[in-house]
Amino acid sequence: MERWKGRVALVTGASVGIGAAVTRALVQQGMRVVGCARNVDKIEKLAAECQSAGYTGTLVPYKCDLSNEEEILSMFSAIKTLHKGVDVCINNAGLAHNEPLLSGKTEGWRNMIDVNILALSICTREAYKSMKERNVDDGHIININSMAGHRLVPSADEHFYCATKFAVTALTEGLRQELREEKTHIKATCISPGIVETEFAFRHHNSDPEKAAAVYESIKCLKAEDVASAVTFVLSTPPHVQVRFSVICSYFDLESGKVNSSHIFNYSIMCMLIIPYSVRLEMCR
Repeated sequence: MERWKGRVALVTGASVGIGAAVTRALVQQGMRVVGCARNVDKIEKLAAECQSAGYTGTLVPYKCDLSNEEEILSMFSAIKTLHKGVDVCINNAGLAHNEPLLSGKTEGWRNMIDVNILALSICTREAYKSMKERNVDDGHIININSMAGHRLVPSADEHFYCATKFAVTALTEGLRQELREEKTHIKATCISPGIVETEFAFRHHNSDPEKAAAVYESIKCLKAEDVASAVTFVLSTPPHVQVRFSVICSYFDLESGKVNSSHIFNYSIMCMLIIPYSVRLEMCR
């Protein structure tokens, strides 16, 4: 991570869970981080904690509704003014609604598309523009995906959410191909965790807290810090190494049968699955 000290990272959805853990890890490693969310109170608290801990990096909280393109563009403009641009973009923000295909509300579907797909795509585009105009050829765009982006969860409530995560898988690979066509060494990586113990399930099942709690009680889950460790690992690889996909699951997640092992086996051909998490290394073009 030495080469990233003093460089600029944007982390979306930085207020809680995986986003907060990734933000903390990057600040600890000496990066200048802009953390965005709709509510920045928790990011401001995190910034104070990082400062008190003596971390060498900095954290700037930024309020942004990622379902609004104008707010995203304003955020990138502010980052340009403050830090000249971004070198690393962590597209972490995501949400889920219980909206089945046969009975779901269009509003819920649209919100998932806006945040999980469009916001990620807009941030990716603007991050690339920022890197290109400053001749940054070693930048990195990391999409925090989900194992739901590689296999369908057998629950009607999850099907539309899974579709948005399958889109993230395709968008990341498409991005990598476009970067290759542009003859740049900017990297694109997709990190797909299994069940991570955060506030996500409680937001997803906000009308049924017992159901949310049961999600995390059924198996030994990953922690947000496990995903943050995967992010720093990916960033710390040498410039000539490309991590295309990193699929992460708890060892107990796999043992319990909560993950469909046939899908894991088939996908391992592409991802080189290793428990507790996998990394595929590919020499950069």
